[in-house]
Amino acid sequence: MAVLKNITLGQFFPGDTVVHRLDPRVKLLLTFVYITALFLANGFVAYALMLVVLLSCLFLSRISPRAALRGLRPILIIILITAFLNVFFTGGENVVFEFRFIVVTLDGIVTAVFMTFRLMMLIVGTFLLTYTTSPIALTDGLESMLSPLKRVRLPIHELAMMMSIALRFIPTLIDETDKIMCAQRARGADFESGGLIKRARSLVPLIVPLFVSAFRRADELATAMECRCYHGGEGRTRMNVLRTAARDYLALMCGAVLVAAIAVLRHFEL
Repeated sequence: MAVLKNITLGQFFPGDTVVHRLDPRVKLLLTFVYITALFLANGFVAYALMLVVLLSCLFLSRISPRAALRGLRPILIIILITAFLNVFFTGGENVVFEFRFIVVTLDGIVTAVFMTFRLMMLIVGTFLLTYTTSPIALTDGLESMLSPLKRVRLPIHELAMMMSIALRFIPTLIDETDKIMCAQRARGADFESGGLIKRARSLVPLIVPLFVSAFRRADELATAMECRCYHGGEGRTRMNVLRTAARDYLALMCGAVLVAAIAVLRHFEL
């Protein structure tokens, strides 16, 4: 239960900050720019700069770092495995610890620290997109950015709608799973004791009611869309038309400066 409540992917925190008011297309582009800069970073100064940028974005969006870090708990085991593999399987000349076939080098420790921070900042940075962008705005931004592909007859509107609905229903399915677990726990089910295999087996009874609930919600959503005469994106208009403002161009310039700064730091640190 505690793990499910910590999953924040797909959640939207309404607000009226500078980050919330940015054009969703610009936020999508800045997310790709941020990921590019993060993978170009390869030194202490570069990672410190990326951390400052991430904390600044959290501050401007008025999302507490605690709420952002809460989303890392479900994948904490992946972060720990990544750090473990880099510590013990990265070679180097400066040996810190050696016991039989186990060799820990300074390069391995540094690589593990960098990879851990990269993974954490990558997840928090990408989650920030859904934290500050409503599903409808995200759908409109994706459809607008991918609109040139309509010339090759790709169903862009439908693809964007499916991605938006999938993100929107992640918190709903998490809440539904939590309710099912509470109901089964009240009937004597045990999801926490025993080893890993026993815990995995105890989750099997959750699958059937969860799938039934998911298909029922999908059927209700399809019926609601049909009742509202939804027939795809052809001929549809939007109540809020996407328009870029001066703050959007300024944000793009900041993103370009960030990538250039990381590239320069990478050149000098190599």
